[in-house]
Formats: sequence, C-alpha cells, structure tokens
Amino acid sequence: MARRKQNREPTIALINIVFLMLVFFMVAGALSPPIDGSLKLINTSDLEGRAPHDALVLAADGTLAYRGETVDLRAFVAQHGPEVKVIPDRETQAQKLVEFSAALTAAGATKVLIVTEKALQ
Repeated sequence: MARRKQNREPTIALINIVFLMLVFFMVAGALSPPIDGSLKLINTSDLEGRAPHDALVLAADGTLAYRGETVDLRAFVAQHGPEVKVIPDRETQAQKLVEFSAALTAAGATKVLIVTEKALQ
C-alpha cells in the first residue's frame, strides 16, 4: 500500500517571518529617542550618514543639550568618550559650528560627527 503524500502549505513559515519582521521594526523604532520638534536641521545632499541614538544637540543660541538637559562640554566628552555626534540647529552659523568643533577637540574629542537632515533619512 502506497501512502498518500500530503501537500502542506507553508503558512506557518510565512507567519513566522512576518512576526519576526514586526518585532524587528518595533525594536528598531524604539531604540532612538525622538529629537526636539523645534530643532531645524542643516540640509545637505549626497552624503552618507547614520542616525544617532545618542547625540549632543547644539542650539542656534549656542546652548548644548543631551537628552533634553543642558550639559557642560568637557564633562560630556569625559563621560561619553572621544567620539561625539552633534546635531546642530539649522540656524547655527557655520563659524560657530567650526568653533564648537574646535572646542570639542580641545575637550578631548578625537572624532566629531555632525548629523544633518540627509543623514537622518
């Protein structure tokens, strides 16, 4: 007697894949805190970048904030290491941004990454 082979549909495998994708996007969306809505980012094009999960925010008036709280530059570099990600306000003058980068280097930063609007997309 020959056994009849059952043709099974791979729906369980498809459901597992969709579930894993759902979990991935939920985790990926929850890793980075939202950026202050009043912040206007610098607009650049044709640059590769990566979205920061923790970055130092430079407001147009020159104040520094990390996760919504004002911080001291030297204390920030000492606590978070020599690689610093900076999100400058769009209204920040280029000269101030250059001076700020020099101040970061003087505070001990060895790598300064400036996050722009294109890099967040």
